[in-house]
Amino acid sequence: MSKADSSPEQLTDRLFATERQPEDFRFDAAVARVFPDMIRRSVPGYTTIIPMIEVITEQYAQAGSNCYDLGCSLGASTLAMRHGISFDSCSLTGVDNSAAMIERCEHYIALDDHSLPVRLRCENIQETELENASVTTLNFTLQFIPPEQRSSLLSKIAEATRPGGVLILSEKIRFDSEDEQDIQTCLHHEFKRANGYSDLEISQKRSAIEQVLIPETLDAHKQRLEDAGFDRVLVWYQCFNFVSMLAIKAA
Repeated sequence: MSKADSSPEQLTDRLFATERQPEDFRFDAAVARVFPDMIRRSVPGYTTIIPMIEVITEQYAQAGSNCYDLGCSLGASTLAMRHGISFDSCSLTGVDNSAAMIERCEHYIALDDHSLPVRLRCENIQETELENASVTTLNFTLQFIPPEQRSSLLSKIAEATRPGGVLILSEKIRFDSEDEQDIQTCLHHEFKRANGYSDLEISQKRSAIEQVLIPETLDAHKQRLEDAGFDRVLVWYQCFNFVSMLAIKAA
């Protein structure tokens, strides 16, 4: 069987296309099957962020260090990091608590042509042991962690990060200004409509996810990262209410 024949089947996201009973969003097998299509059509800038993770990793990965993708889902950011690491002495670990995601991620890792080994762990990222890290990625992951648990996770990451190392943090954010919030939300919904989602799909997805994805303001994220032990925090990308930040430990 060729690599192309063994690729995981990728389906179009139609999970919310018909009326359904309200239930919280879960990263189960049904979501895993459509996830590449779902995130591309739902998250503005996702297709820009992923290749830039490779660029950032190439800049900050250090020889003899560990790199982590926390909340790796199907491994898009894991593979970007893999291709950005230029040292054979680096290790790369992807972590996700969804067995369905990890199972499909294993296929994508196997199909990739890079020689650097990738370790995958199926566990909660709050429980993952971290050490000697030069690059860690939380790519639209922290927003699914209960807010009261976010500080301890970021402190653990900062403590494990070597001098000169970084955390790449991508998040959906909210705004203090009600007017700005309304404008950014409207633009996000228009983005989804432009990508083929119906109003029913947008509404039902929003109802399913609003209790499990808790966004915070950009200022709240910056303050928490600084309190955790990072010396500099900057926004390197923003599109509507989606941002990606770089938190840096001083060399």
